[in-house]
Amino acid sequence: MQYRKFGKTGIEVSALGFGCMRLPTTDGIALSGNIDQAEATRMIRHAVDNGVNYIDTAYFYHDGKSETAVGNALLDGYRERVVLATKSPVYSFEQEEDFDRVLNEQLERLQTDTIDFYLLHALSLNTWNEKVLKFGLLDKMKKAKSDGKIRFIGFSFHDDYDAFCTMIDGFDSWDFCQIQLNYIDTNHQAGVRGLEYAASKGLGVVIMEPLLGGKLAVPPEQVAKALSPAKKPVEWALNFLWNRPEVSLLLSGMSTTQQTVDNLTYAARSSVGMLSTEDLAMLEHCKTVFETMALVPCTKCAYCMPCPFGLDIPKIYEAYNLTASSTMKHAVENYNSIAVKADACKRCKKCEVICPQAIKSSELMPQIAKTFAEAKIEED
Repeated sequence: MQYRKFGKTGIEVSALGFGCMRLPTTDGIALSGNIDQAEATRMIRHAVDNGVNYIDTAYFYHDGKSETAVGNALLDGYRERVVLATKSPVYSFEQEEDFDRVLNEQLERLQTDTIDFYLLHALSLNTWNEKVLKFGLLDKMKKAKSDGKIRFIGFSFHDDYDAFCTMIDGFDSWDFCQIQLNYIDTNHQAGVRGLEYAASKGLGVVIMEPLLGGKLAVPPEQVAKALSPAKKPVEWALNFLWNRPEVSLLLSGMSTTQQTVDNLTYAARSSVGMLSTEDLAMLEHCKTVFETMALVPCTKCAYCMPCPFGLDIPKIYEAYNLTASSTMKHAVENYNSIAVKADACKRCKKCEVICPQAIKSSELMPQIAKTFAEAKIEED
């Protein structure tokens, strides 16, 4: 395993962190609360045994069951071998007392006295103003640190670059941050500029969505053809991030033992500056190819679920994106397998409030319904 300095914290972290949002499930449904504890424990412990020392979870992952699963996996001495990160679900808070209530619950779930890296979860400018500042959560984070309940203060982020800088500059006690970045999203949300700005302030920077919700692990055919066969698509995507000195570590949400084994291999041969000028030009070309096909930037995080009207929003977007990256026949077959179609959307906008990608489902669902209605006529 390769290790990197984590900002000014004095801690060295593994280049690969284990993200616990996509653990294996007994029902085969991704992100469900039915976590396969035995398999999850095996995977996490195998990663730790091979040098991974950063484990990341959150209050709402896997229908609120991820933290408990992680706590169980880190028994038998494994907790002492890692640094543990989890997140405060500030977007759900209705009063300032919610912060302490949730933090205490998380400590119990995780079976620990201290959370090493504690993040305010999924901040946008709206949650910054309406939750963090309104409820005095920055002072609460500092008190939790002085009380020994957390060690380092951070936030995860989903908004634009200007909002990112507002938050970085709006608090003098940040230790680290977590941003979405991959070779497609270089100018999206905080982007590369945000990565560089945070690092210039001495913050450790954790990268999430390095594979864009799996889209870069099995990329569209045109993108796959543009990648050199010298490495698998997953490794190219991860190397793009490990190449940068500002990246402290990247998180991978691993669902299978094979994914864990593969990622450990890639991390072991990672280093800053590992990509050539030609490699970077290739990935920039792949970004251009990808962007000509992407219709909806959904990463399947499923924060939008459940929908009050029964829509499987990520699956609908997946089918819609296939109209650009695959054959229409394949896209229609995929869409037809979905029980509740896009035309069932009532435009309540509940999903839009929480979507990290700021996807306007109320506008897109009618468009998607129209696209597939016309496509079905053509197929018939």
